[in-house]
Amino acid sequence: MNMKAGNASLPAPEVRTTAKSSLRRAWSDVKRDKYLYMLGLPGIIYFLLFKYIPFSGLIIAFENYSPYFGILKSPWVGFEHFERFFSNDDFYLLLRNTLAISLMNLLFFFPFPIILSLLLNELRSAVYKRIIQSIVYIPHFFSWVIIAGLTYLMLSQSEGLVNKLLEALGMAKIGFLTNADSFWLMLTMQSMWKEAGWGTIIFLAAIAGVDPQLYEAATVDGAGRFRKIWHITLPAIRNIIMILLILQLGSIMETGFEQVYLMTNGAVSEVADVFDTYVYRSGIQQGQFSYSTAVGLFKSVVGVFLVCAANFLAKKFGQDGVF
Repeated sequence: MNMKAGNASLPAPEVRTTAKSSLRRAWSDVKRDKYLYMLGLPGIIYFLLFKYIPFSGLIIAFENYSPYFGILKSPWVGFEHFERFFSNDDFYLLLRNTLAISLMNLLFFFPFPIILSLLLNELRSAVYKRIIQSIVYIPHFFSWVIIAGLTYLMLSQSEGLVNKLLEALGMAKIGFLTNADSFWLMLTMQSMWKEAGWGTIIFLAAIAGVDPQLYEAATVDGAGRFRKIWHITLPAIRNIIMILLILQLGSIMETGFEQVYLMTNGAVSEVADVFDTYVYRSGIQQGQFSYSTAVGLFKSVVGVFLVCAANFLAKKFGQDGVF
């Protein structure tokens, strides 16, 4: 018995030794790459301060939070706010609008930078290619306030340029901004115009890493441009596409508060109310901090689940995942 007990206690020093050796290796790696870690230090501090430390505030989703009592002394209510949210008549309306906008972005906005990158890669003139790239990158640096302002200047029914042209041609004006049936499509087109150019940077960088000898061999075999794209370029950037798709699925409950809020008006309010605007209205305007935190936590949990599920399926089918 003593021998067995003595043998059972042997792995503990080995575990401690392994842990110490791992720490020494990690410390030696840090010392070796200290300048790289210093370069990434501002980003690390940012994520610690604004992403990880605020996790502690999620506890108010299970409390009846009062600024007077603080987080630690506010009364505990458990899942009361979640039950109230799921039983709310607005829940299904918010879910429908949020998923509809996100799915339209997934179907139209996500593949657009890929197509744009493939087209830019086929340009032979370097000067013309740089000019086109600069033109499609510029909208990324515009704020959503400017984008919304430009949209109103172009599509407003009373003073919009498009309706002015229609009126000059003797045609009836069209209420682009007050048409609930086209509101989701308008948001998607705004996102495509603003962010598609910036998204091409990642795909063009991935395409630049493709071995040129593959294209030369395909040319010898008589392959045209389309076949080169289909059989060489797209398979080469498939992993990048999959990783970005997984990340896009993780933000499916995020529709962009600022864009939706700026484009919302009374005529389209039924199709424009999403989780982000609901959190702003209930949390900021009405002071329901715990309730709005519960709504935000629900969104985050759904996003994490979708990322994990998509990552699992990607690996199951032989693709590289996020983790």
